[in-house]
Amino acid sequence: MGSRPPRLPATVIDLVRKQAESVFVSRASLWEIAIKVSIGRLRIDAVKFAGNIEAHGFQWLDIRNQHILAVASLATFDDHRDPFDRLLVAQSLTEPLLLLTADAKLGRYGATVRVI
Repeated sequence: MGSRPPRLPATVIDLVRKQAESVFVSRASLWEIAIKVSIGRLRIDAVKFAGNIEAHGFQWLDIRNQHILAVASLATFDDHRDPFDRLLVAQSLTEPLLLLTADAKLGRYGATVRVI
């Protein structure tokens, strides 16, 4: 039997469907997916994933200079230095947008990060 993808909690689905005016997917996430696919750490059709973003009504959040520069002002924690996560946090603070994440360590970054 093959592995099933993880399911989103009902509270997240409800938040996205009923409360969010727009849902953004950072291009940083697509970049991270592409890297993980290329080194064999993730099995996903990245092209299909990318095509599904707009097809399902989501919007791309481009990476802008202000996002990159905001990374420099983020606190650094010894137990978490992932550059992609730090960019996502910087985007959430800069825009501002709510970042939904399963990574409890990101909750330390403040009100724009919601751990699900």
